Amino acid sequence: MSTSNPWPYPTHIAHRGGGRLAPENTLAAMRVGADHGYRMVEFDVKLSRDDIAFLLHDDTLDRTTNGHGPAGALPYGELALLDAGSWHSPAYAGEPVASFQAVARYAIANGIACNVEIKPSTGREAETGTAVARAARAYWQGAAVAPLLSSFSEVALAAAQAAAPELPRALLVEQVPVDWRERLAKYACVALNINQRDATPALIADVRAAGYRIAAWTVNDPLRAQLLLSWGLDALFTDELAAILPSA
Repeated sequence: MSTSNPWPYPTHIAHRGGGRLAPENTLAAMRVGADHGYRMVEFDVKLSRDDIAFLLHDDTLDRTTNGHGPAGALPYGELALLDAGSWHSPAYAGEPVASFQAVARYAIANGIACNVEIKPSTGREAETGTAVARAARAYWQGAAVAPLLSSFSEVALAAAQAAAPELPRALLVEQVPVDWRERLAKYACVALNINQRDATPALIADVRAAGYRIAAWTVNDPLRAQLLLSWGLDALFTDELAAILPSA
């Protein structure tokens, strides 16, 4: 199988930085991922009320911080004072909500590749795609490996494409659409990121034959990981950093 798109990324990607081993989407999580040999991390980025890009998966603060309500309703100065670690374990009590800039600096300084998932708060899809792409362009200027921008939101992905067309993009999908070729071409993507349950040898072969790469989330069974890679999968996201060891 051959593809036309360059792919400078490892096969194993630490989901939300440190998988299950650290509070997700924090600098601590990135360090845990690196400590387990992972040379690529995935994390979620959205905008604060004052348009600062920061890391958080959910629309609301309640699950992964001691804050409450919509995450995008607060300025970053208030978000930065929240505890984003205690929910995970006492060892991470006081871990702050991470800014996109801080995580980018850490990753670049330590040679860690990044899948930046654009995760807009509801109603802010286009402006988040634009802001995250512009920030990524600035942070990684001159870096050897550019970040891979991805999103479930096609509005956000289109905005990222318009804002920083030179950065590689991946379309994230809950289910593989029948028109995946057209969608990947529309946003000039290099990859399709699918739910691992939808991965088949035929799909992987078709995506690669069409000139694209394919990655799967979230693969937490070691045997399943080995099988998918044997089928030609380009990369997998995992929470099980200790059980699924990254390639050398």
